[in-house]
Amino acid sequence: MFQRYVGTAWEERFLPRLTSKQVKELPKDKALVILPVGAVEQHGPHLPVYTDTLIGEATLTQTLERVRADKEIWLLPPVSYGKSNEHIGLPGTISLSASTLHAIMLDIAESLKASGFRKLLLFNTHGGNVDLLNTVSREIRIRTGMMVFYLSPSSLNVAEDLLSSEELEYGIHGGDYETSLVMSIKPDWVKKEFLVKELPDMSSYRFLTLEGKIRFAWKMADISATGIAGDATTATPEKGRIIQDRISTILSEALEELCDFEITDVRGSEPVQQPAGSTS
Repeated sequence: MFQRYVGTAWEERFLPRLTSKQVKELPKDKALVILPVGAVEQHGPHLPVYTDTLIGEATLTQTLERVRADKEIWLLPPVSYGKSNEHIGLPGTISLSASTLHAIMLDIAESLKASGFRKLLLFNTHGGNVDLLNTVSREIRIRTGMMVFYLSPSSLNVAEDLLSSEELEYGIHGGDYETSLVMSIKPDWVKKEFLVKELPDMSSYRFLTLEGKIRFAWKMADISATGIAGDATTATPEKGRIIQDRISTILSEALEELCDFEITDVRGSEPVQQPAGSTS
């Protein structure tokens, strides 16, 4: 079972446990700082409102056990609240506005820059944050000069063989995927007697999708009566453990790559110009 503040992530790589002197003396040329960004929002009648942030904490805890000891990778406390206004009105949801979350991300990044860090990863586990983090990442890059990365572990697509095609398409909130993960992380936090299946009906539409192709703006009440989109009744802790293991393996390798990344290398060689007066 997942325990907070236990293991390598929290004992050896948790940046705030260091003193100011220690932070100052850290080698920062290749150091990567990870900022988890989650949410506190309703996840139907069976999952805790802390689901997204919990999944992020547990994933990073497992991942950081696997990275090489010589890699300078540091973990920050999660920003537990996200842009969750699509769930406003459903009990337990606590949302930040887009402008507030944007400002928080910028303030944290500028503070890290002032401490000498060069690389920041925004590690997101809430779908409602995705578009905002895409925008703020570039803004941080422009304002601070830092190298900024952002990812959502669910985008790694490690569960295709574990979930139904219907679930892969429409199980975006509180369904098989998230319920299996929480069952494997904090089983006592799942109210198994209230597991539910509810999927939006998009069968009449060729181009419109919830996520992808042509999207439409929605709030949760538009697409669900229970507050979920997916099939939680098929979730198992075994699936959750497999998903976590696969994601942690990929992420540990990815984080090491981010440490070695230099944005100045991306441009490659100088462009080749056609000599003046020549014709194609």
